[in-house]
Amino acid sequence: MTAPALGQAPPAGRTAGPSRTRPPRRVPDRLLPVLAGLALGVSLAAFGLWWARHSVPMADLQVYRAEGAAVLGGRDLYAFRVTPWRLPATYPPFAALLFTPVARLPLPAARAACVAADLVLLAALVHLSLRLAGVRVRRQLSLVLLGTAAALWLEPVFQTVIFGQINLAVAVLVLADLTRPAGARGKGLLLGLAAGVKITPALLAVHLALTGQRREAARAAAGFAASAALGLALLPRASLDFWTARLYETGRVGKVWIVDNQSLQGPLARVLHTPDPGPLWAAAALLTVAAGLAVAARAHRHGRPALGLLCAAVTALLVSPVSWTHHWVWCVPLLALPAARIGDAAVRASVRGRWTRIAVLTGGAAVFYGRSMWRVPHAGDLDLHLPWWQQPLAAPYPLLGLALLVGTALSTRPRRTEYVAGSAPAARPVEWTP
Repeated sequence: MTAPALGQAPPAGRTAGPSRTRPPRRVPDRLLPVLAGLALGVSLAAFGLWWARHSVPMADLQVYRAEGAAVLGGRDLYAFRVTPWRLPATYPPFAALLFTPVARLPLPAARAACVAADLVLLAALVHLSLRLAGVRVRRQLSLVLLGTAAALWLEPVFQTVIFGQINLAVAVLVLADLTRPAGARGKGLLLGLAAGVKITPALLAVHLALTGQRREAARAAAGFAASAALGLALLPRASLDFWTARLYETGRVGKVWIVDNQSLQGPLARVLHTPDPGPLWAAAALLTVAAGLAVAARAHRHGRPALGLLCAAVTALLVSPVSWTHHWVWCVPLLALPAARIGDAAVRASVRGRWTRIAVLTGGAAVFYGRSMWRVPHAGDLDLHLPWWQQPLAAPYPLLGLALLVGTALSTRPRRTEYVAGSAPAARPVEWTP
């Protein structure tokens, strides 16, 4: 008896045999958080071993403690210098008020608390980045644990933790605010308070206004004004000093030409081999802020608000006079967005679109894990004497930021409307690339 042809029913009196194709085995849902937790444990253990083998002064944390101590002691907030690098206070008086609890802790306790807080904030940033990317899955806890384990070793995040910086707190404040639903009560206020601590996020309020979110932009302005008013009421002399003089002294923050600076001013100074690019830098910053905000607004209008928000955040980092490498903790949502898009049904259906996003994710991860700026000669003033072929290695973040803006501008160009031969144009909206 011959076997039935493919697709035919088996002969009468016989039953079909078991299917030869078995569904792929999947990890049980209850095991995913366990495995993700183990991955996070391994990552934290490796970080602890690294910490034990290196002397970590957490210089920025020492500055914050000194700011808090100056407030509590009634001393001049912008006169002191601490650490062997003689670092001064550079934040508004409102930030110094927030640092007063840290000043009351012994340094070892402050260091431990800062590291613990940064790890919690990193997990929160991963969660908010997934929310920004539109990830709504049952396994989000596993993704947060895995994302935290991996994100700890991104150069900006790693530097933030070992310096005792507040970048993660600022990014969490901004994303916790702007990822809330449209019309949410008080939306924009946390952004204004974040700008009251670090001025740079204020550019995101401009993005809100340009995208028609005027109430949110007004609340952000009110939050910023409230932070400045509180500083003025409690620290009047320091407030007048900061807002009339210290804010404009870029040299207080550090040398703009060193490879640590990943704003546009850094590579401009290094390419021109000058410590002060002068008017050329000002022109480049004005052009970039105009183009960057225009690209961000267009992405928002074309149904890609998450991409628009990230373009605005990257624009702020590019045009700031100084954006140290650890300021680029926005790398976490920057990587989360293409990673989430790879799993979209529309992207899976397009081989080209999927591979494009895989390439974007791989390239972005290579930049933020690569630490190329630390692999070029940078002792002393060698940053100012780099040959042309080392310049891109010394400026990976601004180059990636510019690539993001250019790529977004190209991907939101209107396609040509389709016409039926011999007829009027079709009455439908212009199509846009995904």
